Amino acid sequence: MLLRTWLPYDWTPRSEAYFVFPLAQGTPGKQCGLAATGVYQPSLRSPWLAARETLIPALTDQPGAFSILAFDGDEPVGLVNCFQTLSTFKARPLINIHDVTVKASHRGQGISTRMLREVEAVARQRGCCKLTLEVLEGNRIAQQVYRKFGFNSYELDPALGQALFWEKKLPD
Repeated sequence: MLLRTWLPYDWTPRSEAYFVFPLAQGTPGKQCGLAATGVYQPSLRSPWLAARETLIPALTDQPGAFSILAFDGDEPVGLVNCFQTLSTFKARPLINIHDVTVKASHRGQGISTRMLREVEAVARQRGCCKLTLEVLEGNRIAQQVYRKFGFNSYELDPALGQALFWEKKLPD
């Protein structure tokens, strides 16, 4: 497996594991997105198919966004999309892990854990206070991977209970 990592504006190889592409115009971010199309497997009736043509340009316009791709030879087999934002409670940056996917043929080989390690390394380099992610309640395998990596549900005040992730959809 040929595996290297690049960080935004720092094209120095960092590991033997993954490519980290900055998502900015004129960078390998476009290649990242093109390669990612071979990794995404929209098994949950994902809006990915509808957004496929607009997702990559939208990602390239997001400051602080980056993707990690795992390759088996020239074949992309894993992808993590991440966004840097701010923790208002800590007044420090954080990384939100927004998408984690591994090709079905390569699952169970520790690829998601290795990609998460690389995300953590980027977060530490950027001075982040934490990593966040959302996981579907029924996705027990992903929950197991995330817990083993150190993720948990969280609470700011035990008297108020755990935080919930809610959404309000806005019309197009």
